[in-house]
Amino acid sequence: MGAGHDHGGQLQRAADRHRGRLWAALGVLVTLMVVEAGAALFTGSLALLSDAGHMFTDVLGIGMALAAITAARRSDDDPQRTFGLYRLEVLAALANAVLLSGVALYVLAESARRFTDPSPVLAGPMLAVATLGLVANLVAFALLRSAARESINMRGAYVEVLGDLLGSLGVIVAAGTIEVTGWWWADPVVAVGIGLFILPRTWRLGRAALRILVQAAPEHLDVPAVRARLCRVPGVADVHDLHVWTLTSGMEVASAHLAVRPGTEVGDVLTAARSALHEEFRIDHATLQVEPDARPDGCGSTDW
Repeated sequence: MGAGHDHGGQLQRAADRHRGRLWAALGVLVTLMVVEAGAALFTGSLALLSDAGHMFTDVLGIGMALAAITAARRSDDDPQRTFGLYRLEVLAALANAVLLSGVALYVLAESARRFTDPSPVLAGPMLAVATLGLVANLVAFALLRSAARESINMRGAYVEVLGDLLGSLGVIVAAGTIEVTGWWWADPVVAVGIGLFILPRTWRLGRAALRILVQAAPEHLDVPAVRARLCRVPGVADVHDLHVWTLTSGMEVASAHLAVRPGTEVGDVLTAARSALHEEFRIDHATLQVEPDARPDGCGSTDW
């Protein structure tokens, strides 16, 4: 017997609230990416090129977030997609992590080459474009900040913009150093710093996406504690086949078999179990099957 709440509409409304902000951030970052890429070729700056490459992944990430929102909405009326297409944002976040890792590794490899063969850069234009990049990233950062709390994909875009913001600061420092001292190595040094900043955050995002895709239980949730709490529901003698996973950001899902004692009112058990999952574990979508108790040892251990 199923029990729970459909929160797909709630997630879609949350995404729609940030749709305008995503489009605005996308416009700002696309403009800046084109400017930075052109300036990197003109000035010969590896740091500026790495920032432009990182900006490309920002643009791609926000574009995929918008595509996921649109696809999820259009799937609502398809009876074959019983959970919609909410996993698309997780796939987009994973693709983001892979692309960004590739950019970071390329920057690190190119920086190593520059250390042995430093190339001169035009510090003045580099400084001007980096300053423009800082302003644009501050705008995008402000636009995405609230959205990052509600979606793994939006959080990925937010993390990338944060990295770009710090990257722009690094490029400004490198340009200023080169302008004042003529120390060309400042460019690859900053590029390495940007790459090393990007990688661990990217891997954490990729790990979070993979946990969802393999249907692992959420890290913040203690599954034995969930089982123990369901065992304490009045009338429940045993809990087995308990599974907890994340469908998409903010949507935890659970399923379980509840073996009840003779004479137990099924409706009361479902209401109490659903309430416990919501209030103590923030699980709002649960499928609970109620069946007669056939285990003499009550809430004992189960194998699967």
